[in-house]
Amino acid sequence: MKTKILSLVALFLTTFAINAQIDRSKMPEPGPDPVVKLGKPVKFTLDNGLKVIMVENHKLPRISANLTIDNKPYFEGEIAGVSGMMGSLLGRGTTNITKDEFNEKVDFYGANVSFFSSGAFASSLTKYFPEILGLMADGVKNSQFTQEEFEKEVNITLDGLKSNEKNVTSTARRVENVLTYGRNHPFGEFTSKESVGRITLKDVVNNYNTYYKPNNAYLVIEGDINPKEAKKLVTSLFADWQKGVIPAYTIPPTKNVATTEIDFINMDNAVQSEIAIINNVDLTLGDKDYYAALMASNILGGGGTARLFMNLREDKGYTYGSYSSLRQDRYAGSFRATASVRNMVTDSSVVELQKEINKMRYKKVSAEELANSKEEYIGGFVMDVQKPRTIANYALNIERYNLPEDFYENYIKNINAVTLDDVQNAAIKYFKGNKARIVITGKGIDVLKNLEKTDYVINYFDKEGNPTEKPAMTLPIPEGMTAANVVDNYVDAIGGKDKVMAVKSVMMVSNATIQGTPLVMTMKSATPNKTSMVISVMGNAMQKIIFDGEKGYQEARGQKMDMKPEEIEEAKKTMAPFADMAYKNGTLDRIEPIDGENFYVIVTDKKEIFYNVKTGLKAKEVETAKMPDGTEVQVPTTFSDYKAVNGIMFPHSVVMKSGPMDLNFEVKEIKINEGVTDADFK
Repeated sequence: MKTKILSLVALFLTTFAINAQIDRSKMPEPGPDPVVKLGKPVKFTLDNGLKVIMVENHKLPRISANLTIDNKPYFEGEIAGVSGMMGSLLGRGTTNITKDEFNEKVDFYGANVSFFSSGAFASSLTKYFPEILGLMADGVKNSQFTQEEFEKEVNITLDGLKSNEKNVTSTARRVENVLTYGRNHPFGEFTSKESVGRITLKDVVNNYNTYYKPNNAYLVIEGDINPKEAKKLVTSLFADWQKGVIPAYTIPPTKNVATTEIDFINMDNAVQSEIAIINNVDLTLGDKDYYAALMASNILGGGGTARLFMNLREDKGYTYGSYSSLRQDRYAGSFRATASVRNMVTDSSVVELQKEINKMRYKKVSAEELANSKEEYIGGFVMDVQKPRTIANYALNIERYNLPEDFYENYIKNINAVTLDDVQNAAIKYFKGNKARIVITGKGIDVLKNLEKTDYVINYFDKEGNPTEKPAMTLPIPEGMTAANVVDNYVDAIGGKDKVMAVKSVMMVSNATIQGTPLVMTMKSATPNKTSMVISVMGNAMQKIIFDGEKGYQEARGQKMDMKPEEIEEAKKTMAPFADMAYKNGTLDRIEPIDGENFYVIVTDKKEIFYNVKTGLKAKEVETAKMPDGTEVQVPTTFSDYKAVNGIMFPHSVVMKSGPMDLNFEVKEIKINEGVTDADFK
């Protein structure tokens, strides 16, 4: 025991002596960069032109196969979307097996097999891989395109397009591509209801027979393989896949605008603006300045520590995040700097985005920024090369882009060779702040007034990228029409003054889900201004807001906070059970057109209330709320699905937007003049 104690003491003294020699005021010197050895994949080509790349790795008993049809992009024109539909129909039954039998086999093996217009993918445990690759090969070579499955896919496609009609982000991306590449460019065309209506089953089959060919395809297999056995398997399954002649197509050239302009797409339902500053670039993997371009884009907008993010989110609080990307492509590349921002700061965000882009062009980045960017890329690269699938993808890139065999082995050396001058030169070359399209998709009535104060010419486009006129900002208010008149019309629309005045209390129970968790919101109100809201999760009250007419409090997660004096004064203004009665004292600000209908908009304090001109019913409330950090955000609540309860119309669908999430409350129960007591407001 004594010997053991002495050994521990000696170890302690040795460790102390070593630590005493370390100068902790200095950062440790970095070690040498790792030497990357990717290994050599096994390659061969079948007689039909299919190029096969195999990467052997025995860490896990799994194998995957990735088929890439490497066709040059082509223009689909009046039947845009036909290739996507073809890809969706692949594998839904073959000449050898039905769709249900195919899916049952994949499920039985616990595997994954999927098809798409530009290839296919399969993965499974090693012992099942011959069967799974056989299923993939069968789907690739022998898919049956039936009228029944075609009609199903048409309906699915149309439903998807319909659900996205009012989606601001989807609209923004669609028009951005139209403007960036051109309507007659493969990257600029898009699937529409009209183009889907023109697609026939014959078009789908013709697309498959024309473009889905092995002589312009790569099959990458990686994992727990025996190369000799895998080669025999691939040959037996794919050698009879018939090659063909891919039609020649000349891709139209893209060009930037002569002078930076704003291209505006009006969407009346937008609660924030989608901003994208875009210009075309000619950049391909392996170009001489490729690495410098990577560094420039990463420093500008590559993540949470990049300049755009630090400016627009951390400093200004305009957005949840702002980023940039530099898309290399063999046919048409692009640079994009983006942000989704609050309506009221759209113009300011454009100014800040342009400022950061031009700053990259006219002033060198700091040595620290470049060093950090290099470390980030090198660290990610070193982590990625540990993965067999990454090695397989790199091998595929070398083939597709005709790169040197040692391209990735020299990756770290080439990143480290980038200088401050290289970064600035790349920014000047690829970030065309002076010849860019500033594409903004948003609510014109909220943002155009300030955008017009900028020095940029503003062009207007519809939701399909067609030139259009400036959207109508407002309609004239009829002479003599006031906020009180609008509220009176609303009262008449929901049942009339006599019925409304007879209501002394209302209890309303609504259900919603948030990230799959069910919520129950119980709201009670009583004249003249008593209100109670309780949100429960699985029977437990998670949040309460109570006001008894004189005082109130909020309670969340067991913590109770009394209302502040200004909050009490605000609550006293509320006229329960029908808050709209208080809006008579507001200002009738405008008539706003939204989705083909017109709405009276009453402004009161920090709230806008929208009433349908035709029906008189309330459609929406937009409240400006202050966040803990002092920034202001607009919080919209929409009302629909009005149904009568005791002769009075109540909305049975209430959607509250909270940040990026929507809370869809469906009203399940409403009681009038019952179910509410004074105890509810204690």
